[in-house]
Amino acid sequence: MSSKEIQLAEEMLLQLIEEQRIPGLAITVRKKNAVCYEKGFGCANLEDGIPIDPQKTIFRIASVSKPIAASALAVMVNEGQIRLDTSFYQYVPYFPPKEYDFTIGQLASHTAGIRSYRGMEYGLDKPFSIKDGISVFKDDPLLFRPGSNYHYSSYDWVLISLAMEEVSGLQFKDYVKEKVLDPLGLKNTFAEISGETMPFAATFYSKRKSGFRKAIPVNNFYKLAGGGYLSTTADIALLGDSYLNGKMSDNAVVPQFLKSQLIEGIPTYYGLGWEVSADKKGRPYFGHIGNGVGGYAVFYVFPAQEMVFSIMTNCTNPGVLEELNAVIDIFLE
Repeated sequence: MSSKEIQLAEEMLLQLIEEQRIPGLAITVRKKNAVCYEKGFGCANLEDGIPIDPQKTIFRIASVSKPIAASALAVMVNEGQIRLDTSFYQYVPYFPPKEYDFTIGQLASHTAGIRSYRGMEYGLDKPFSIKDGISVFKDDPLLFRPGSNYHYSSYDWVLISLAMEEVSGLQFKDYVKEKVLDPLGLKNTFAEISGETMPFAATFYSKRKSGFRKAIPVNNFYKLAGGGYLSTTADIALLGDSYLNGKMSDNAVVPQFLKSQLIEGIPTYYGLGWEVSADKKGRPYFGHIGNGVGGYAVFYVFPAQEMVFSIMTNCTNPGVLEELNAVIDIFLE
């Protein structure tokens, strides 16, 4: 990549800051198992002018949590502790019965029929454990017969994480730390726990016509697997590399997770905890986009190019995906 191309990419990112579309942004790009570009733009905290550091600044990564949870599930499946084709009720028999049975694999692929957020549920600020959290949706009927349709819902991963707790006897966060975070060297990836202060955490903002204001309080712990992790761009890029060259690439069940599911022969462009698609130029990738209270994240792995992109900003739904994809396209050329 030429210095001219890097300059163009940086100008596009700086423009997002200058136009006050985002408060701050971090980007890490890895190629062939090494960092090839990494930089911070704007502020982690606007009030104090604290700059972004891609190695240290901790963001809410929202649904980019799902690939972390999927990595833990892949380990558990590979070790024979849980089966994708087995009924969820075998692991969590106390969940209220529905019209149809559904499997762990259907939950992971968003084809189980579990509903998604209603109203302000995405911003709940209640001190729920994972088991407590199912009270939000446990009594609602399925949206469709499992396997017959696709409906994206973070509640699917709340249920998966509960099953994993029942199987392992550990808190989900502890299982993930032991089986994924520590082995992969993700030293700055944490479960967000209300009341705990992270030294390098960004301030989380929402955008209003008048400018940025601090985001509403939210407790994401019960939906940790679907959207409750904190991390750095450096850590999430390292997670992506582990699927290209490292420990996760050696897991025998990983190809199942990275294969788009089909509904009546039509791809959903989603595997098990991973978006599986191609960009506008037809380049295949897997990854995830995260959009939550006070945070937005883009995570793509392009296997053919051996490249990983991790971009995070400390703002709710800033509407900058088109610009970020354009920056990624510059790096891929």
